[in-house]
Amino acid sequence: MAATAFVMGALLISPGNVYANDGRVEKITSAKKLRVCIWPAYYGITFRNNRDFQLRGIDIDMAKYLADDMKVTVSFIDSSFPSFMDDLDADKCDIAMFAIGQTEARRARVDMTEPHLRSGMYGVTTKTNSAIQSWDDLDKSGRVLAVQKGTVMEPYMLQNAKQAEIRVIVPPATREEEVLSGRADAFLTDYPYSRWMLVQHDWARVVPPLSPVNPVDYGFAVKKGQPEWLAYVNAFIRKTRADGRLLKAAKANDMEPIVILK
Repeated sequence: MAATAFVMGALLISPGNVYANDGRVEKITSAKKLRVCIWPAYYGITFRNNRDFQLRGIDIDMAKYLADDMKVTVSFIDSSFPSFMDDLDADKCDIAMFAIGQTEARRARVDMTEPHLRSGMYGVTTKTNSAIQSWDDLDKSGRVLAVQKGTVMEPYMLQNAKQAEIRVIVPPATREEEVLSGRADAFLTDYPYSRWMLVQHDWARVVPPLSPVNPVDYGFAVKKGQPEWLAYVNAFIRKTRADGRLLKAAKANDMEPIVILK
């Protein structure tokens, strides 16, 4: 049964088969280019290093794997959580690949693939903030917690915070600036970005929950109305899970704790 499933998955990945019927695969292969929307500030996922301007991360690797399987080149297009759905609708990219949390609001606008990552929420504060020592110290009266607009943390905290004030941060303003300035006590993020904070900032301290809070499945997104293209990408995800490439990319980018391998 497993061997049969693997063979079927391999067939789905072959350009020119039935899964090209909505035209997207044919368009990509004809242009010999896969256009991938990314958020280039997502550490471990789709991150552009300011020193060498190279893109690195698990979804950079996955995009390259997809392009390789399609026998095309890959072009990365800068986007963001607030804008990627508009970019897909405007045909600026064929697919968005930057660990996009699967929410109902997003499913209403775009089609989401099978997940390949799953992360809960983490708090980030300063090492000098003695008032916040544990997760339970975050949602208290007088606290100000920052969330970035367009992330899965925004609706969850706006709906579930009982005492703390939730401040929604709109780029180019940053959550880090809010915490460092004292305008916020902490900000909420996911596992990948919490790793980046520890790597990049010696002032940062991560506040993890005792058990997962609002665990969210992360995958890729495509424009609605392309069921064959969606099936094609889902088959690709299953193929990389079976042949070990997904795990390889996760290990290379310190995402193994949140990768979905089954």
